[in-house]
Amino acid sequence: MILPAETLRDFGTRCYAALGLPEADAALVAHSLVQADLWGHPSHGILRLFWYALRLESGAMSPVTRPEVSGKGALLTMDGGDGVGQVVAKAAMEAAIGAAGDHGIGAVSVRNSGHFGTAMYFTRMAAEAGCIGYLVTNASPAMAPWGGMDKRLGTNPFSWAAPAGRHPTMMLDMAVTAVARGKLYAARSRGETIPEGWAMDAEGRITTDPAAGIEGTILPMAGHKGYAMGFIADMLSGVLSGSAFGTGVTGPYVPEGRSGAGHLAIAIDIAASRPLSEFEADMERLIDGLKSARPAPGAPGIFYPGELEAAAEAKHLAEGISLPDAVVRDLIEGADRIGVPHPF
Repeated sequence: MILPAETLRDFGTRCYAALGLPEADAALVAHSLVQADLWGHPSHGILRLFWYALRLESGAMSPVTRPEVSGKGALLTMDGGDGVGQVVAKAAMEAAIGAAGDHGIGAVSVRNSGHFGTAMYFTRMAAEAGCIGYLVTNASPAMAPWGGMDKRLGTNPFSWAAPAGRHPTMMLDMAVTAVARGKLYAARSRGETIPEGWAMDAEGRITTDPAAGIEGTILPMAGHKGYAMGFIADMLSGVLSGSAFGTGVTGPYVPEGRSGAGHLAIAIDIAASRPLSEFEADMERLIDGLKSARPAPGAPGIFYPGELEAAAEAKHLAEGISLPDAVVRDLIEGADRIGVPHPF
């Protein structure tokens, strides 16, 4: 089924409002999910709508989010109060941008938050404010430590974003695992296999079955390097903030249990280092230099981080967002359960 982005945003907003979120917060969460679909990342898109809904219904996540900020200067601490992760992440990035305006750089260490979906949804906010944005989070256990078989670290993604002059915003959003765990759920919903190198099953065997990979562990990217980066992400997100870490984090895939996710949001005011126009001009030159390289045989082209997402967004805004049958069934079932009319 193919539907316009606005139809899905409206549906998501009505669902979350019915579950007790204030209208603005309901719209934010729905917008963030549909934006992931627009960018070509359905693993973090509307398929997650009722994952969060079940956590709201169970009481694991509070529908009304009131982040509390403490500290002063360039480094602040925020307590999300077990609220909605997207609302907390937005507030954290706004606070980081504000601190950067005062001090040149701002950082917000966040505890007691939740899963916030696509990280670059929030780092893009910094880029649009003339800053370089960084956001990292820990997540529920999905990856074994290097040399082990048992889940001990999350996918622990991070994102960078920066203005890029005449080019679309530079945005990087990546997990420290071979893939985000949501990609296995997306493959399972489409009835597809996964590539070797993404996951191993519960017995430590490499698997191409997404269901077996979900039950087992996601493999780190670049072997021991990805594992080490995941460790650092947990330190920055959970240990620094005083939030949960390691096996203490509960993910959006289960309906019950406090999330305990922690984040670190940083904004760097570019103008505090050099004029923004000069930075953007040099970003253009950097990107143009990369794209001037000779293309490898058979390669689709040379792209900088964020370029493919910008192209996908334009395409999906024009043509609509395609939803697998399994996702449509889940959305219909969830909407019927909470009494919200659906467009399917």
